[in-house]
Amino acid sequence: MAETAATLRSVAHNVKAARTRAGLSLDELSRRAQVSKGALVALEKAQGNPNLATLVRLADTLGISVSALMQGPPQGRVRVVAADAVAPLWTGERGGEARLMLTTSGPAPVEVWRWRLEPGEEYPSHPHQAGVVETVSVTSGRMTLVVDGTEHTVDAGQTATFDGDSPHTYRGAGTETCHLIMTVHLPSGPRESGS
Repeated sequence: MAETAATLRSVAHNVKAARTRAGLSLDELSRRAQVSKGALVALEKAQGNPNLATLVRLADTLGISVSALMQGPPQGRVRVVAADAVAPLWTGERGGEARLMLTTSGPAPVEVWRWRLEPGEEYPSHPHQAGVVETVSVTSGRMTLVVDGTEHTVDAGQTATFDGDSPHTYRGAGTETCHLIMTVHLPSGPRESGS
């Protein structure tokens, strides 16, 4: 799949560039991000298939966003992205998936994700850095959003927002597939500089 190969090349280039900017050796990045050195070497050679958790750990360690790791060269003023043109970054055991559709540019970028969760399927997320705010807008079905151990039901037509710096889990609820749009609002500041 050409899109996946192009994305992998972008990730390889961006990880190496961010690691170099941060002055980190492969060994040091491996230790801090808790990603094996072998996986990092493969990633910087545009080989392998990093999962979402690996990309999140690398992004957090390097002080940039997941989307900054994945972005290719800038495009025109208007970008239209079709869901089937973007490879899922997470695939659930029951067929759910998460796709990072795009990231807005500017000093405080926003990632736009499309999620599909099957009933009972869940994705636990590690806390993000302070200042990250997430929203989830359920377009069909129902989800359970767990933040700091407290469950919140979010039905079709509802939107929830929360600070992403605590542990959180997205879980499909009810009897039908849950479709949602998630945005991740990244803090402005030096973490995006140079990306």
